[in-house]
Amino acid sequence: MAARDRYSRKLECPQCGNTGFAEVSEADDKRASHRDFRIDELPRSFQTEFASSDPKKHILRCGQCGHKFRFEQKTAYAPGGEPRR
Repeated sequence: MAARDRYSRKLECPQCGNTGFAEVSEADDKRASHRDFRIDELPRSFQTEFASSDPKKHILRCGQCGHKFRFEQKTAYAPGGEPRR
């Protein structure tokens, strides 16, 4: 069985600003045809609306306002605040 990369990601509802941290994992094999993305833990204030093994297609719902949004989005970061790759 292949190892999995695990990381935390801050979730923020673009509508109401509700925040929380999700614990996620994906396949460590760079040669794999897909990332095998999984959300291992979600904060209580968010729910999965549509699960997908692609983080750009995984849809979440905010538990406070009901707004739906993608797990991985294009985000505008402040200068110098871009995530490390």
